[in-house]
Amino acid sequence: MQIEFKNTKNQYVNRSTSNDLIDPTQRAWIEVSGEAIENNIKKIKSLLRKKCKFMAVVKADGYGHDATFVSKYAIKGGADQLGVATLCEGISLRNAGINKPILVLGNIYCKKDLITCFHYDLMPTISSVRECLICNNIGKKYHKVFALHLKVDTGMSRLGFELKDFLHQFKNIQSYENILIKGIYSHLASADEENALDKNSFTQMQKNKFKDLLKEIKIFQYPEITTHLANSAGTLLAKEFHFDMVRVGLSMYGYKPFTGSKMDLKLQPALFLKSKVTFIRSVKANTSVSYGSKFITNKDAKLAVISIGYADGINRKLSNKISLIHKGKSYPQVGSITMDQLMIDISDSNDINVGDTVLLLGQDGDHYVSPVDWASKSSSITWEILCAFKNRLPRVQIK
Repeated sequence: MQIEFKNTKNQYVNRSTSNDLIDPTQRAWIEVSGEAIENNIKKIKSLLRKKCKFMAVVKADGYGHDATFVSKYAIKGGADQLGVATLCEGISLRNAGINKPILVLGNIYCKKDLITCFHYDLMPTISSVRECLICNNIGKKYHKVFALHLKVDTGMSRLGFELKDFLHQFKNIQSYENILIKGIYSHLASADEENALDKNSFTQMQKNKFKDLLKEIKIFQYPEITTHLANSAGTLLAKEFHFDMVRVGLSMYGYKPFTGSKMDLKLQPALFLKSKVTFIRSVKANTSVSYGSKFITNKDAKLAVISIGYADGINRKLSNKISLIHKGKSYPQVGSITMDQLMIDISDSNDINVGDTVLLLGQDGDHYVSPVDWASKSSSITWEILCAFKNRLPRVQIK
């Protein structure tokens, strides 16, 4: 059963769970702007080298934004390919009618899973000859070629062929008749650091290793192979990191992967985190608030209970460190953030009522709260903040 609800802005959201009859904005939710994603991609593409392709990275449910929704707007923005982390993520996009080339960035090592990957026309990341042999046998069995990308390790020490062995292995793999090498790539480990453009930086070292490898295998002889190295940080650093394609995640959602950059693309955050006021109470001075009595009121206060907590993905380390916005005014969060609820001090307000909407992330008037701020306050990173939002938060699609 699928029912469409209208949210508070009279825009539709699709729901297909057992909670079909519940308004998705009745408690806490995430609003996602497809237009922001589309425009961000267009801005980033304007920086790319001529003929450089754009891979939209939509893993982790589109960095918490809803992978299917993000993918559709990414394609509208000019994305040539999509990147996911897992086989299931790729299958979900295919089942949603997404037909663009999809690369599975994680390692698929089981024959059964590689067969599934093949049947759904997904390209696996291959890091060893063993998986190449399996893919070749699968292609041979079905009388087709199995398209894939080869990954090489230039310093991340995660997935990828060893550089010293790759030339010999590449020549052998080229002889496999039922494999089609669609890409060769590596991954930057430190491109978001301040010294990334320094001559002797780790990032420059990785780039040079990758360039030397491509020269060694005479990549110019293989125009059908797409080479790629840059993540969001590498993409924004310089064109020398672009190669044939860039893989952009964080920046297409509206955030820069590093601070202090002179470049201002005016990227627009695509995510707005909102919740409802469910209860209001007045308390006396010297009253403890929430678990552990970590916060004690220093005067008579009025508190609003907000229906969102760490089970929704709000890091408990943010307790007493963040503010929420209502009608353009900021109110401090007080007490320990609990599993399903948190409290804000609204002593200075006379116009907050039960049922009102408050903003946790996003912009309202002159106030803007960014996941970058939350990351700094919780000793985390922006990527972790975005990917932490749980599925019980409905994603409401806005323009």
